[in-house]
Amino acid sequence: MVGFGYDVHKLAEGESLILGGVNIESNIGTVAHSDGDVLLHSIMDAILGACGMGDIGEHFPDTDPKYKGADSCQLFEEVMQILDNEGFELVNVDATIVLEKPKLLPYKESIRESVAKLCKLPTKRVNIKATTNEKMGFLGRKEGIGVHAVCMIKEKA
Repeated sequence: MVGFGYDVHKLAEGESLILGGVNIESNIGTVAHSDGDVLLHSIMDAILGACGMGDIGEHFPDTDPKYKGADSCQLFEEVMQILDNEGFELVNVDATIVLEKPKLLPYKESIRESVAKLCKLPTKRVNIKATTNEKMGFLGRKEGIGVHAVCMIKEKA
């Protein structure tokens, strides 16, 4: 089964930028209820979608104060537990981060390794891509960051 996830967050000066559990050095970061890790959020939505378990908003609503400033790595572990409880395991993850600046090339391998560890997958089964929006729209004007993610799951043997 395949799942698709998408998430977007507004960017602002003075906020932290965390992608895949990795802190990115930047003067701008995500505005969010949790830690704003848009990459992990999109992958979590893909996983939940693949196993028919809704989305992260249902499991971790931004109206619940207990998720204020939440560590997305911990939320990710909960999603992996849901996947396991439903009798599935991840096969692979592929994600595309859309962001004008900062450039992510120096961070991509660290992000990939971090996501692979969270997914309990070898790094070769996790692919992280980064692109710009060619200066078009809110992403191109550096007002936000977006991530598209897909994953494949299978029933546990």
